[in-house]
Amino acid sequence: MYTRKNQRNLTRSEKRRLVGALLGLKRSGRYDEFVRMHGEYYVSDAEDRPRAAHMTPSFFPWHRGFLLEFERALQKIDSSVSVPYWDWTTDNSPASPLWADDLMGGTGRRGDRQVMTGPFAHVNGDWRIDARISEGDFLTRDLGRPGNPVSLPTKAEVAQALDDPLYDAAPWDSTVSRGFRNRMEGWSAGGSDRWRLHNRVHRWVGGLMMSATSPDDPVFWLHHAYMDLLWTRWQKAHPGSRYLPDKRLERSDPQYGRVFSADEPMPPWDMKPSALMDHTRFYRYA
Repeated sequence: MYTRKNQRNLTRSEKRRLVGALLGLKRSGRYDEFVRMHGEYYVSDAEDRPRAAHMTPSFFPWHRGFLLEFERALQKIDSSVSVPYWDWTTDNSPASPLWADDLMGGTGRRGDRQVMTGPFAHVNGDWRIDARISEGDFLTRDLGRPGNPVSLPTKAEVAQALDDPLYDAAPWDSTVSRGFRNRMEGWSAGGSDRWRLHNRVHRWVGGLMMSATSPDDPVFWLHHAYMDLLWTRWQKAHPGSRYLPDKRLERSDPQYGRVFSADEPMPPWDMKPSALMDHTRFYRYA
């Protein structure tokens, strides 16, 4: 059992160890395997194949499994390290300590959006983007999109999603208008509200966080650790609610074979969503 902390509460030593483990995983080539995996399992509604990671009920358990595997890889480099979380309802500006030189580094420069500060800046030589997986060879960001501003989600918006006692609903994709999963993942039909909560955070960071290979930016892990924490809060607020669909869909359902019910193993680990409901088997949140 270990603890995931709010990134703003990390000590100087904890920040140094986290950054060191991230850079070590990158040098080993293992980090890029996680980037490649996320890109492979980013499957949209329009694709006629299994959809485990996004636009689907298993969004939360799949990413929990993904973070756990990543965290274990970091801990092979430094056993003291865990993935901290970024509460973007509080640390909601480019001036937040998260973006300082001792942690994530800052926004990108004008023109090519290349990040020039912090440990993941290409100019420092330790964080090269694999062009075989993603576009370009350096980390890019556009925090807050000053040219066309976007704001991070608020506490009130999070509370509204947490209030929904239903986990998910048919048709189990990005078009669902009710249920905690899609309220939090953040898909909608269009208009100014098209990017909500989880999705809007990716958009606010910009750059490589806007792609299917968004783990190219290490802030991805801190964002998804917070998403995981919000899932635990929803579970605590609605103890009578359960993961849905709880049974395999009928063959007549258009989503048959495309989404994962509670006891259907998810790729690539063959872990069932039901096996990932209780985070306290692995870690706790401070």
